[in-house]
Amino acid sequence: MNDLSFAVASDRRRWFGPVPAAVIRVVVPLLLAALAFAVFILVVVHNAVLLVSVLVLSALILAFFLWNAAAYRRKLSLDLFLDRFPDTDLLSAKDSQLVKVTGFASCGDLSLESSYEKAGRCVYTSTILYECCGCHPKQAHVSHQCFQWNLAFVERMATDFYITDVKSGLRALVKAGQGSKVIPLIEENILVNITSLNRELSSTLKKWLQGRRLSCEARLLRLEEGYVIEGTCLTVMGMLSRKNGVLVIVPLPETISTDCLLQKFLLPVDIDGLLLKTANMSTANIRLS
Repeated sequence: MNDLSFAVASDRRRWFGPVPAAVIRVVVPLLLAALAFAVFILVVVHNAVLLVSVLVLSALILAFFLWNAAAYRRKLSLDLFLDRFPDTDLLSAKDSQLVKVTGFASCGDLSLESSYEKAGRCVYTSTILYECCGCHPKQAHVSHQCFQWNLAFVERMATDFYITDVKSGLRALVKAGQGSKVIPLIEENILVNITSLNRELSSTLKKWLQGRRLSCEARLLRLEEGYVIEGTCLTVMGMLSRKNGVLVIVPLPETISTDCLLQKFLLPVDIDGLLLKTANMSTANIRLS
């Protein structure tokens, strides 16, 4: 079993991620040089057209950087990259090849149970609790933002499982368990959404909070949960390893980068683990026919 809670907690608390340093080293000096030249023209010729143009261009580039720095753009880039990458034919795939396999998940030696709904026979589970805090110093945590949903608690687990390829019928072991870096592109569903301080917490929610030593006081809470249950159609991307005739999909040993999608204003994003995403069932059925 692989505990991914720390990774998701760090990611959800970070509103912004890094913009590629190479881009900053090239663009920023160019903008500063253009701005200096525009100011020079303004002083000498008394023409502000160039200065205004440079300022507008700088604002557009800044907006582009902020859009790409937002934490959620990483998921968007990974989603698009995974969707555009062609499915791999496991029959002809070579050892150490980057593969994308779509098929039906089945449990291995160990299965998981979702934290709140208690769904069994899962290969991946995620339960996330958000709390909306006011700006009262006794209520708000030092890292929380006032009057916004802040991450209060997270449980995210993955385990080794099997995937049966819908194209070839071959079964491969996916090493998502202990020690593996996993990047899940799986949405959580909102199960609890308390938007009124006068609303009493349900007995199920109280029991769940007590089991994790969290406060059961009435407050604004939102609980989301997602999981991949056995039989779910799933897409997996990783590196193929052939061992004694057994197909194993393992995390990437080296970081790779997604494509630059300028039509969607997206810069490349690094991939350094297994990609997991629930697949379209109708697409899988078409491939099986």
